[in-house]
Amino acid sequence: MTDTKIPPQAQTTISVTGLRVAVLGFPALLAQSIALISPTMTAALILPLAFSNAGEGTWMAYLFGTAMLLLVAFNLNQFARRSTSPGSMYAYIGRGLGPVGGVTAGWTLLWCYLFIGIAGLTGFTIFGREVLSLIGIHGAIPSVLFFAVSAVVAWALTVRDVRLSSMLTLVLEGLSVLFILALACVVLFKHGIHIDTDQVTLKGTSVRGMSFAVVACIFSLVGFESATAMGGEARDPMRTIPRAVIWSLVITGLFFVVMGYVEVYGTRGGSATLDTLSMPLNTLAETYNVSYLKLPLSLGAVISFFALTLSCLNAGARIIYPMARHSVFPAILGTTHRSNATPAAALTAYILVMFAVPAIWSSQTDTLTIFNDAGTLAAFGFLLAYFLVTIAAPVYLRKIGERTPRSIALSALAFLCLLVPTVGSFYPLPAWPVSLFPYLFLAFLALGGIWLYVTSRRHRGILTAIETDLETAHP
Repeated sequence: MTDTKIPPQAQTTISVTGLRVAVLGFPALLAQSIALISPTMTAALILPLAFSNAGEGTWMAYLFGTAMLLLVAFNLNQFARRSTSPGSMYAYIGRGLGPVGGVTAGWTLLWCYLFIGIAGLTGFTIFGREVLSLIGIHGAIPSVLFFAVSAVVAWALTVRDVRLSSMLTLVLEGLSVLFILALACVVLFKHGIHIDTDQVTLKGTSVRGMSFAVVACIFSLVGFESATAMGGEARDPMRTIPRAVIWSLVITGLFFVVMGYVEVYGTRGGSATLDTLSMPLNTLAETYNVSYLKLPLSLGAVISFFALTLSCLNAGARIIYPMARHSVFPAILGTTHRSNATPAAALTAYILVMFAVPAIWSSQTDTLTIFNDAGTLAAFGFLLAYFLVTIAAPVYLRKIGERTPRSIALSALAFLCLLVPTVGSFYPLPAWPVSLFPYLFLAFLALGGIWLYVTSRRHRGILTAIETDLETAHP
């Protein structure tokens, strides 16, 4: 017979957050989600990948991807409007699907934010080298040095003050987007206003190609949920967090639709097609005789990728933090900085892993390949997390007696839409080594399951303790 007594460690740590309360308003929460989505990342590096599949329908693929994830966001907000806590998506899914579901979601999100953070480090490196080249500094600077600079500064800022790190991401990403929109205006209006009929009519676009392109669109849009990880520190969280989740998706989704149209239009008839360009924004600047924009565009990309790593570090540490306080991870990771009230131990552990993985990886391949592969690996995790929250929402609403036919319909529709990129990730089977990535993710999930089993055997009653806390805390 299983002993269900709550362990003393769980009794003393689960219900106390130790984080600053009500310090993040709507702008800071919106900044967290937008920075993790990273509009610059898509405009600078991902749109060519989407174009390789969707062609003239690239803008439509992003429109569909945005609408699909808005359905996921509506399910996520069923929780966000009713409760809040640190690492909220972990807590949300736990409330709907129980502690095992919650821990699975938390474990999965750590994978997601880790690899998106690695994409931030590698993007910082790619455009850091470009900036140095544009100002006349040439030389083989090791990638690991760029990784280290971005990682150390991000760690220092996140440990110092969550408000500072959150607002800085908004400022940095905003500057980068302004440079990109300036270029877009040049492309669209330099030779008068013309409607690109090939794009409007989706010339040559196939349903199969669009379904594959949506996978790249998901990579572009993931991260909108990261504002929920700041639930323990948000001001008026049950109002501001749902708004941040929705508006981050709407703003960035529209930006991607516009930039998809602009980049396809602007590169048509050039010496190289969009899908073959490694830096499409700089190519457009040269093509439209505004080469002076290349430096601010590249510099904007550098600071945007830094902001991406910063936001991933904030979000990931706030998943580790409550899981450590629930005894899933070592207790030291559930402690806060004495004066700054930030989860310093979790931040330190997470950034060390985030730095070590690409540092080792870079000895085997180039930085751009690491960027692409990291995004693909992260996408598998995000898809699972979104499936889990979509399933958990109607279950949770039934528990509290508030499930309606509309909520069931939204959940079912979101689930069906998520199947599109899921199938596109596996069929047709991608080339090696990308074909191994799903199995790497499954191995990571299996490792998490083993870890939870061993932990639950060492701390009898831990699952009961987690369930009790999730049901009663932070109403």
